[in-house]
Amino acid sequence: MENVFDSVGELSRRLHNREISAVELARGYLERIEAKKNLNAFLDVRPEETLKQAEAADAQLSAGTAGPLTGIPIAHKDIFVTKEWSSTAASRMLKGYMSPFDATVVRQLKSAGMVCLGKLNCDEFAMGSGNENSAFGRVHNPWDINAVPGGSSGGSAAAVAAGLAPIVTGTDTGGSIREPAAFTGVTGVKPTYGRPSRLGMIAFASSLDTAGLLGHSAEDCAAVLGAMVGHDPWDSTSVNMPTEDFTRDLAKPIKGMRIGVPYSWMGEGLDPEVRKSIDEVLDFYRREGAEIVDIELKMARLGVPVYYVVACAEASSNLSRFDGVRYGHRAAEYTDILDMMKRSRDEGFGPEPKRRIMIGTYVLSHGYYDAYYLKAQRVRRLIANEFHDVFKTVDAIALPVTTGTAYDFGTNADPVSAYLSDLYTVPASLAGLPGVAMPCGIHSNGRPIGLQLLGEHFTEARLLQLAAQWQRSTDWHLRHPADC
Repeated sequence: MENVFDSVGELSRRLHNREISAVELARGYLERIEAKKNLNAFLDVRPEETLKQAEAADAQLSAGTAGPLTGIPIAHKDIFVTKEWSSTAASRMLKGYMSPFDATVVRQLKSAGMVCLGKLNCDEFAMGSGNENSAFGRVHNPWDINAVPGGSSGGSAAAVAAGLAPIVTGTDTGGSIREPAAFTGVTGVKPTYGRPSRLGMIAFASSLDTAGLLGHSAEDCAAVLGAMVGHDPWDSTSVNMPTEDFTRDLAKPIKGMRIGVPYSWMGEGLDPEVRKSIDEVLDFYRREGAEIVDIELKMARLGVPVYYVVACAEASSNLSRFDGVRYGHRAAEYTDILDMMKRSRDEGFGPEPKRRIMIGTYVLSHGYYDAYYLKAQRVRRLIANEFHDVFKTVDAIALPVTTGTAYDFGTNADPVSAYLSDLYTVPASLAGLPGVAMPCGIHSNGRPIGLQLLGEHFTEARLLQLAAQWQRSTDWHLRHPADC
């Protein structure tokens, strides 16, 4: 299919002008998904279900009752449960599981008329930074198949980068949208915690898990985000505030904005080419009339140890539901119920979930709760307070997503090395802040470079505005892998 990299707005225009039908559009993406199976971005594709939704979209378009997103293809990270596609969290524990309901995010986007292409691969239970932990095989980066696409939303990022879907859902617990976006040259938005519903998201860390989007541009993400967020009375963590038009400020000038940069945190360990690309973005913002302000984020540097205490503790609690009794994998042979639970969990969980369950169980255990978990929660509050103090003087913060570009498979085999790669992403997650990652260059190794923008709670529109202004003046978001 031609024009697989068209924007959401262009696809909408073509559908409403009847230049192409929703069925033709869906079929074109399905053919491309089949042709790019080597990337392993998709876990479940069911053309008959996709085309059924596309036919319903065409009926709305013909009747004149279609909305701006009607007929637009989308794919969902396999952390969101879906009725028509299996929901596995990329784990053997849930292999073949069919949910009786759609996640709220899935249902809202379906109600907007979007057409689901299938379910996307990810790190098992969204635990990982490279998409090397999926029980169903790793996802390959379209820019270099020897490189990771980032995690945990690696299948989501790879699908957009390779033109397998115009926009996709992802989740961000500690950077799982922003890092894959940076590694694959696409745009990712992590909303404020509580803006999108968590109902129907297979839980990893309940106080951190946030649904978001990955697309080619800030404009594409803004066009879809409004249909995705909103209060959900069935989710106790859902913020009771209406949705908004996130496209409203995209074209507005940024003159007068103050952008904070933690320069002292961008020293040792940061790839010089990444630093150069980030400086080019900051120079652009200066030329546009924004003021670049040097800020300090001393507490944020403690984000990694705090995150891996809090997230693992919550994972230990959430994953305890997989016991072989109610649903999920059950061992075929066992002697008693305790043996069944042990064998079921041993067979169903991969190495990374086991590692995090063990860490979480340890920090929650008697004698260690105060020393680790409670202390981590106190430092988490200090990190959040620091961000809120900084946002009293700046409108946004710009900083790297990672210290370098996508790394080769196996490079971060040591779990601690992998955890340390999250140093620039986990602090915002601990504070529940919104963030946007956007491409800002290509490294001499041929792999994309990304930058992230962070804002105070509920300032997604401002971050998308800043990203859109950069993208209106550059073409990094329009560059695609050579073989795509």
